[in-house]
Amino acid sequence: MPTIEQNLQIWDRKYEWPQGGEEWSSAWGGVEAQWYGTIFPRIHSFVPVSTILEIAPGYGRWTQMLKQLCEHLVVVDLSESCITACKQHFASDTHITYHVNDGKSLAMIPDRSVDFVFTFDSLVHVEGDVIEAYLTQLARKFTPDGVGFIHHSNVGAYVDDSTGMLPSYIKNEHWRAESMTARHFKKLCSAVDLQCISQELINWGTDVVLNDCFSVFTPLGSAWARTNRVFVNKRFMDEANYLFRMMQMYTA
Repeated sequence: MPTIEQNLQIWDRKYEWPQGGEEWSSAWGGVEAQWYGTIFPRIHSFVPVSTILEIAPGYGRWTQMLKQLCEHLVVVDLSESCITACKQHFASDTHITYHVNDGKSLAMIPDRSVDFVFTFDSLVHVEGDVIEAYLTQLARKFTPDGVGFIHHSNVGAYVDDSTGMLPSYIKNEHWRAESMTARHFKKLCSAVDLQCISQELINWGTDVVLNDCFSVFTPLGSAWARTNRVFVNKRFMDEANYLFRMMQMYTA
């Protein structure tokens, strides 16, 4: 059960970031392969925009891509060392604003200012209370036609209600939050007048379970609003494997 304090201990103090976070893209053949092959096809309809909010950027693995898709990029992380690294890395980019938060707060973001919110490979490690706090605030921070793309845990869907634990055949090797599911995310959105418009359940790093979800959401009544579409993607890692093999052909 990753807590905010545990996340702070790991990402701000213990983890050494040997390749600035790019090590997490190695299964795809690198950051560019993962961005252009996996991430950008899923978000390209929503960008470019005026203002993007990135939550939990780490050392800026996706910040370097997002900064090209907006007039103003706001990055928020609970890790001061991560924000410091981003400030150093993107020192010449004057359209980026940086904030260290408490792991839940978006109080520093003006209301009705965010056109697109993005977080990938980070909030999978936070429990339902953190997701709820962010969604509650994003309902106020979004512009009327704002859109969010959040990568979160779905491993809670496998928790046994009678024991409150995962069954023995499921190993939570990727430190996923056990209180989060795609269904719970949708419910949290509905409670604050946000609407899920797509959810892709994926098997991140495993052949056994759909342990993660990509949720896209928007304010009720926005130009993007529609009935939620759910895609159960049991071949997500095939996508990564394909991109890895392809990159061996076309990179140095």
